[in-house]
Amino acid sequence: MTTFEHREIRGITIKNMIVTIASTVSIVVSVMTGYFQLKGDIKDIRSSQETQSRINEIRLKVLEGQVNVLQQEVRGLKEGKRS
Repeated sequence: MTTFEHREIRGITIKNMIVTIASTVSIVVSVMTGYFQLKGDIKDIRSSQETQSRINEIRLKVLEGQVNVLQQEVRGLKEGKRS
């Protein structure tokens, strides 16, 4: 260690300050990395949910169309039996 690292400011050495600052920077970097990963994951999930919602809406419209066709066929059959 150099003499610069051994200097003290009211009981606090420069070495202790460097270790504290480096540790704080490391913690901040890891927290920010986790934050941005979670933010990306949430965006991906939201996109996936929107896609699934659109697919479900299309399926519902197709099923409603099929139900309408079947109802018309049933009406036709009922009218055919009446005749």
